[in-house]
Amino acid sequence: MHTRLTRKTASSLKMTAAAIACAFASLGAQAAQAPAQISIGTLYASTGPFAVASQGQYEGLTFWADTVNKQGGVFVKAFGKKIPVKIVAYDDQSSTSTATTLYNQLITQDKVDILVADFGSVLTSVAVPLAAEHHMLLIDPTGSGANFFTQKTDYLADVSIPSSTVWPVPLANFLLKQKIKRVAIVYGANDFDASQAETMKAELAKGGVTPVFYHSVPTTESNYNVLLHTAKAANPQALLEFGYAPNDIAFLRALSQSGLHFDMTFTIFPGQLLKLLTKNAGVDALAYTYTYPTPPLVKYDTVTYGMNTAQFSQAFQAAQHKDPTFLDSAGYNTGIVMEKMLGDAPTFAQGAFHQALMDMSGKTTTLLGPFKINANGAQLGQPFPVAQMVPDGNKGLKFVVVYPEAHATGKPVFPAPTH
Repeated sequence: MHTRLTRKTASSLKMTAAAIACAFASLGAQAAQAPAQISIGTLYASTGPFAVASQGQYEGLTFWADTVNKQGGVFVKAFGKKIPVKIVAYDDQSSTSTATTLYNQLITQDKVDILVADFGSVLTSVAVPLAAEHHMLLIDPTGSGANFFTQKTDYLADVSIPSSTVWPVPLANFLLKQKIKRVAIVYGANDFDASQAETMKAELAKGGVTPVFYHSVPTTESNYNVLLHTAKAANPQALLEFGYAPNDIAFLRALSQSGLHFDMTFTIFPGQLLKLLTKNAGVDALAYTYTYPTPPLVKYDTVTYGMNTAQFSQAFQAAQHKDPTFLDSAGYNTGIVMEKMLGDAPTFAQGAFHQALMDMSGKTTTLLGPFKINANGAQLGQPFPVAQMVPDGNKGLKFVVVYPEAHATGKPVFPAPTH
């Protein structure tokens, strides 16, 4: 039996065939456009004041890359398939001038698909304007300086640490709750530390407290002897030092050797790099002082994406044969945030990447806590509590979370005992 096609039927079949051909052509074109690998450009510091923290962040990022590549890469929605990732990294040696040159190289010569900043606000500061100039989204793991986030932008996303303007809020509330009226503040003259000092001063003012001593020092400051005696002359109950890890070490050493005593002392980085601070400042210098405890010291068991804090710690220890620090966690977290971003973005474009991050905001929890980013690129989730380091009875220290009360694991020892 033979079937005769009418003109209408034949025309309809031709149109259907053409549509199918176009669809296959489109899929073929999309597949052809898919890169062999997703290039992620970043910097790290092998030397200088930011080296230890920077290398921790970089280790966490490369741990993530190795993990996903063992699974065939990351799923990229724009291409409908998994693609391996490649980390393109250069050593900026903790120098902002070197970092400027190398960020520019990653953008203009290497033409990386995604740009990730080095550790901290100082080394991130030079990347922010470069990324905006080249209309490229800067993935910012730990640069939290307040001046980065003063206006709406499509080219900056702080993904693994809260904006430093919100860090001191729980600490200020703790001071007010303890009815501490006389507060001395020493801070580094950089965006990261200065924004915390300003927030602390503003939050204390809400409770009617004005610092009795308020003084900035260069970011490179290493001698706190005279400053400590000057601060002591103001008779504070609490002495807060906002600095980077080298500042904390120099400050705590000087305080330990000075014979001076304060009822409460606070520094930032013991909660992120306890082993480094213990090794260089000593257990006695840290005992009964306060800090911001961070993951993995603070654990998030329920997450919506990636490993939870305990799972990450176990996997990282198995792979690297050492316990992770907060900076390792931040590097890994940066990776999983990018992974989800690529899995959600409908097109492979910087604007689509940014929108994917905005869509994640308020709906995603990772090993670092709730992910909440605003239109200015500031991270408002992942809050830090306040903890005191107390002797553990075995020549070491343990963290006791003292504020907020909902997360407290013990009561503060206040005033701190002399030892």
